[in-house]
Amino acid sequence: MLFRSYAYENCPDFIRDAVVDYNKGSMTFANGSRIISATTTETTGRGLAISLLYCDEFAFVRPTIAREFWTSISPTLSTGGKAIITSTPNSDEDTFSHIWREANKTFDEYGNHRELGTNGFKAYKADWSRHPDRDQQWGDEEKSRLGEEKFRREHCLEFIRDDELLISSLKLATLEGKDPIYKQGQIRWYKKPDRQYTYLVALDPSLGTGGDASAIQVLEMPSMIQVAEWQHNRTMIPGQIEILKQINQYIKESAGEDTLIYWSVENNTIGEAALIVINEMGEENIPGIFLSEPAKMGSSRRYRRGFTTTNKSKLAACSKFKNLLETDRLTVNSKNLISELKNFVAIGGGYRAKLGEKDDLVLSILLAVRMGQFISGFDSKIYEKFAEKFESETMAPMPIFVLR
Repeated sequence: MLFRSYAYENCPDFIRDAVVDYNKGSMTFANGSRIISATTTETTGRGLAISLLYCDEFAFVRPTIAREFWTSISPTLSTGGKAIITSTPNSDEDTFSHIWREANKTFDEYGNHRELGTNGFKAYKADWSRHPDRDQQWGDEEKSRLGEEKFRREHCLEFIRDDELLISSLKLATLEGKDPIYKQGQIRWYKKPDRQYTYLVALDPSLGTGGDASAIQVLEMPSMIQVAEWQHNRTMIPGQIEILKQINQYIKESAGEDTLIYWSVENNTIGEAALIVINEMGEENIPGIFLSEPAKMGSSRRYRRGFTTTNKSKLAACSKFKNLLETDRLTVNSKNLISELKNFVAIGGGYRAKLGEKDDLVLSILLAVRMGQFISGFDSKIYEKFAEKFESETMAPMPIFVLR
């Protein structure tokens, strides 16, 4: 709003039109046109006849608000209005990044180049090197001051997150994922099962009433490649167990009856209902071995099958998963999982999805990692994978100074 006032008051007289109404939120001119300044909300601009929309630092509007705002304002612009959007990049999953990517798609289906992107925007990028007073020495000094990630985001205008993410922004920027090679209903398969491998099938259950989704991850061991996943928020618990059973049956049918499968469920709260369904269905009717963590010595709690998630065990699984992924020992193929990882941040002494985002696929892959750690105790090949050391994991010893 201050910028609007400053721009008007510093315009040359010959282009500065007369103002008939000048207040904090808007300026009305003698010719009937109007400039309005407003905070971005879900309903900002709704119902207005907009000739030109300007959004500044749009990437930093809360994701849920940005999505709703752009959905509501787009019909208004489609009747003849124009838009200018400027911003430093923030996330490669937000509304601004989607608009930017579409603006950079400048080839039609026949390979012909066009001036505007598929969404009608023209993309323009002005990084630090465009500034006439900045040279390589300035860039090197600024990178040293800010660090690699912040420099690349703030000055090179790359879509690298600034949140305290579980997985490094630089690593996330390299993850692309791939499309499934096969879909079995809603189950996405990224690699065909092979009899030479062992498989971990991990279910993080939910109520199935439209809130949090239940999710299943399938890891191939000891290669630690994600080969399949499933996710749905309207499948009731009996249906979730049935999906798990179908996955295990498909592995057996594709790779052979002697293929080793370990499967399990998180047994917290809702998981209790999953255990009841498993008992009613008959554990022996689900292919594979039902894996459960051992009872803790001295614990007064009733023992339950499956895996119990506590803040301590979740943090330990997060740490191991981070280490495996960032040292390229674990391969993630799902674009959906990668998307969730980009919003899985440190909050209140733990990790969870940002406000308005989901983390069901992340939680199920963490359960699969815990299962892998458990069986590494009696499978030498898997143990070698989990125990493998990389130089990046080993800290150099601190220097010792002896004063005489």
